[in-house]
Amino acid sequence: MSFRRYPIILLAALLLTPVLAAAQNGMAIAPETCLKCHEGVVSPVEFGASVHGQNGCTSCHMEVTSLDQHMAGNVMPSPPKCVRCHKEESADHFASVHQLNEVKCADCHDDIHKHRAWKGDKSKVVAKCTGCHDDHKDYLASAHGKAVAAGNKDSAACHDCHNLHRIEQLGDPKSHINREFHTKVCLKCHADKDMMARNGVFSVAVSTYMDSYHGKNYRLGFPDKVAGCADCHTAHTVLPKDDPKSSVNPANLVGTCAQCHPNATPLFAKFYSHGEMTDRVEYPILYWTFISMTGLLIGTFAVFWIHTLLWMVRGFVENRQKLAARHEGHEEHQISEPHKQYRRFQPRHVFLHLTVIVSFLGLTLTGLPLKFSNQHWAQVLMNFYGGSYYAGLIHRGCAVITFYYFVSALILSFDFLFIRKDIKGMWLQRLFGPDSLCPNLRDVRDVVGMVRWFLFMGPKPTFERWTYWEKFDFLAVFWGMFAIGGSGLMLWFPEFFGYFLPGWMFNVATIIHSDEALLATGFIFTVHFYNTHGRPEKFPMDFVIFNGQMSKEEFIEERGDQWKRYEEAGITEEFACKRVSGPVYDFCLKAFGYIAVFTGIACLFLMLFAFMSGSGH
Repeated sequence: MSFRRYPIILLAALLLTPVLAAAQNGMAIAPETCLKCHEGVVSPVEFGASVHGQNGCTSCHMEVTSLDQHMAGNVMPSPPKCVRCHKEESADHFASVHQLNEVKCADCHDDIHKHRAWKGDKSKVVAKCTGCHDDHKDYLASAHGKAVAAGNKDSAACHDCHNLHRIEQLGDPKSHINREFHTKVCLKCHADKDMMARNGVFSVAVSTYMDSYHGKNYRLGFPDKVAGCADCHTAHTVLPKDDPKSSVNPANLVGTCAQCHPNATPLFAKFYSHGEMTDRVEYPILYWTFISMTGLLIGTFAVFWIHTLLWMVRGFVENRQKLAARHEGHEEHQISEPHKQYRRFQPRHVFLHLTVIVSFLGLTLTGLPLKFSNQHWAQVLMNFYGGSYYAGLIHRGCAVITFYYFVSALILSFDFLFIRKDIKGMWLQRLFGPDSLCPNLRDVRDVVGMVRWFLFMGPKPTFERWTYWEKFDFLAVFWGMFAIGGSGLMLWFPEFFGYFLPGWMFNVATIIHSDEALLATGFIFTVHFYNTHGRPEKFPMDFVIFNGQMSKEEFIEERGDQWKRYEEAGITEEFACKRVSGPVYDFCLKAFGYIAVFTGIACLFLMLFAFMSGSGH
């Protein structure tokens, strides 16, 4: 060894002096001894300043316990076992795709004797990864890559998405793990509103995605059925939308959408992927649609819930008054044959109502998990169906039943107005006559009469064949088919409607479909259930819709004006039933009815729980 080399060794010894005592404690060979021979491989200065500079050589090269044996060539060190010190990193690496492809620690950390702490410098990670991966040019030219190169620590580097050591194998591009990865890694940063704000990035990307059909399916655990972030924005070539090369540039949107929607058109591509319905400035159409639907919800529920509460109180008081009168021996009136059965509905009406119940409950049970996708019960329900795909099939099957009973209602209405021989008058007289479900001036008087009765200002009004709340229920079917049915068809066949409607109409349809469905379920499970089953005189269930029969006493009590009209016409006995419905039929239909009611009440409680948990979108 030449004399000129001693100053270098001396300098290394000085740098290592603070740790020599510790290094030699329990070690066979002192570090300066190794450096005398290996200075051509290990720079004493660089090693002393590296992250491993505090260690002795034999901390890694453990096999060399005898200098003589090593010098004689009998004991040579094997590759270091990094796991001895780096247990967590080694555990991560052991389960990584690098390990499966025999990429070892030293393949990335090839500067082991002069390795410095990276101190959060993301450019160092990028430099390591791009040394092997051929697609690095896409990343380096992306918004993320440019920001990292400029020193922005917030921007995503390779390890922010793929981790440093636990780099998971993504496998089949269509697999659940792969599809979930396309979105999960993006949420880590883009859900951080503070980070997005300080970087001038769209801050509601995550919330608007989660409110969309795509995001709801992701949240429910089925990302393989919908588009994730990287499907639209790509994985590595993420560019601002004003960049001509960006996948979300207006000129490229049709091609981006066509990956999942082969028949996408320029109109279709006008869909607001991140439309915020509460943003009046950027999305005025969505905002006013949202405001209108919210107003409809609040207005409808306010009117009918107040109506229900007043009826509940007044009905309770009236029942107590009747009980007291009977206790004192006072009877209001005597009715001969009070339990004799009369026909109110034909079998076709009963069957039609059964289809309404089946379709409505099916739509509710499959639609609510999507509406409240962040709820645990929503995930349980969706898993019970076998996933969102099968839930969608059930939902659309029930929608077909809905269209069936809507068409049936139209046919029955046409038959009533123009064909039936037992209804007197021309079609206009029939439309506003006593047997019609069309509102007329009598309904106004009935509403006023009921309000006066609620407030203890008058007697309870008597009714004709149809009450005003029954007419409201019937007409709601027509409004519902326009709102829910029309928007549902648009969302069912978006590519077809995308030929002649702008894409933002699907955003409007989503708001209408969701809120109108919420209105329908909330109304049916509260107001309708009370009007038909919950009011004191009907509780626990009004069975007339299942067997089509009602007693004479109930007929006169509830629809006195209809009975009076039939008496005057001498036709009351034409509606008398020849026989009472059989016990098996009654048992089966009552069981079905109770299951339907309790299912509806259970759905109502789930909805209330979701709203109290802060999930209203």
